[in-house]
Amino acid sequence: MSSEIPEKLIMEIQKRGINVVDLIISLLEKDLDPNTIVEIRIELAEKYFREAEEYINKNDPIQASEKLYKSVEECLKALAEIHKISELEEARKNNRWFTWLLGKAAKTLARKMNEPKIAETWAIAYDIHVWGFHEAKYTIDEIKDSIDYVKWLIEYSKHVFSQRNR
Repeated sequence: MSSEIPEKLIMEIQKRGINVVDLIISLLEKDLDPNTIVEIRIELAEKYFREAEEYINKNDPIQASEKLYKSVEECLKALAEIHKISELEEARKNNRWFTWLLGKAAKTLARKMNEPKIAETWAIAYDIHVWGFHEAKYTIDEIKDSIDYVKWLIEYSKHVFSQRNR
């Protein structure tokens, strides 16, 4: 499908910081079951994590850090959907998740779920996003230090989702 999207449109989407998956979900969310949205988000988190591992094996800290960050981002969005926190409504109102809104969501979820590791994992993901991806200052070793946190958040999100659907 991405081959059907003109290059100029792709460049404009990237320039504006639009997340295409979020946009599609926002267009379909009235027709999608919330569980389906959570499943999509967790599937994306796992996909990004696998891609991060591939980039780590290729010694590419820039792309590895971006994929780890995206994995955490999707987990936070899934948990926000499960718990219907106010940041989710704000994201829907704006038709996008801003970075500051993800930070607030991480803190809200950590408090609500009594799990400080959620906010800690977000802080680590944001750190590697800035210094590993945007600034390209981190080596693969600094990126590798984040793997266990991201893996934990994926498993935690899956666990929360499965407990909810029992």
